[in-house]
Amino acid sequence: MDSAPWRTGPVAALAEGTGPEPVLDYYLIRAPAGGIDGIVVEEFVRGPDHSTVGLDSAGWTAAAGRWWSSAAFSQRMRADPELRARVTPVRRDTAAAVHHRLAGAPLPAEAVLRTRFRDRQPFATAAPLRLGPAGAPDGCHERRVYRVLFAKDLPADRLADLATRWGPDGCRPAGRQRIGADRFSWQLRRVGRDIAWGLDLTVLLATADDTAVGPVLRELTTAVREQGLIPVTTERFA
Repeated sequence: MDSAPWRTGPVAALAEGTGPEPVLDYYLIRAPAGGIDGIVVEEFVRGPDHSTVGLDSAGWTAAAGRWWSSAAFSQRMRADPELRARVTPVRRDTAAAVHHRLAGAPLPAEAVLRTRFRDRQPFATAAPLRLGPAGAPDGCHERRVYRVLFAKDLPADRLADLATRWGPDGCRPAGRQRIGADRFSWQLRRVGRDIAWGLDLTVLLATADDTAVGPVLRELTTAVREQGLIPVTTERFA
């Protein structure tokens, strides 16, 4: 693990507070007959160890012309194959353009959108499972392993794009980074059929300070989401 160089880059910049502020997640929902039917905005709620403890969401449909909140709909986005196929992750600027075209008004600011979150989906929490050795290597304070689960499938060209972005050789969707004295390594892999992909992140913390973990998880999850997958949850295994 330590034979390859540890790099600095966009993930490190975000974790050190020099990157962009975290943003909400945006999705377009296509109508069964074609065209855009609505917009969904989401934000995962994280516990003290950065694992997922809840999901806030709000949606807007052209037919209703108003915002609503439904935890059940967010669950269906991930579990129902027919609906999942009509969901497209997008950036905020794309969602804003669609909202302006359909509603004739600007997309509300994120602070306003958060006031539309009225139906939180709680996630069951438990002590971390153990995946691999529990002890940290010499010189490290703590070793953690996280898995971010994603729904939908990933075309080969988008998988290759992640491999190029993350890996020094561009051969696989994996990477590693040093942020200060903390070390992070990750890999995206298939883990199942309905929940199709998992992003495994190993963290070697130099001290008890884990403030870099949250921004790194956010940056990596966003990179995968922007390739078309829908994040489901973040679990901690060690």
